[in-house]
Amino acid sequence: MNVIEKIERENMRMDMPVFRSGDTVKVHLRIVEGEKERIQIFQGNVIRVSRGTTNASFTVRKISDGVGVERIFPLYSPFIDHVEVVTEGRVRRSRLYYLRKLKGKAARIKPRNRF
Repeated sequence: MNVIEKIERENMRMDMPVFRSGDTVKVHLRIVEGEKERIQIFQGNVIRVSRGTTNASFTVRKISDGVGVERIFPLYSPFIDHVEVVTEGRVRRSRLYYLRKLKGKAARIKPRNRF
């Protein structure tokens, strides 16, 4: 193992849950405002997961007041307190960019049946 891989492994977090595209997640973020620190929750559908070592990221999309909001989170960011998987969705794509064009009930994702 070379030096770069060792440094990347030291900076990786092992407490992240396993989730995929189509899952609904709650991302608990640490927000620092002045000297105060608070937790803000961003809940939405995972539309993209980019794998990797320290450059891994995922994109979460939610509808806020009728406007679509997408946020890209680095997977191993120190600002992420923790990630909760709310529901698991059944999709046939790894990138769900088609959800950007859909509204209302058409943008729903079917739940994954776990047997």
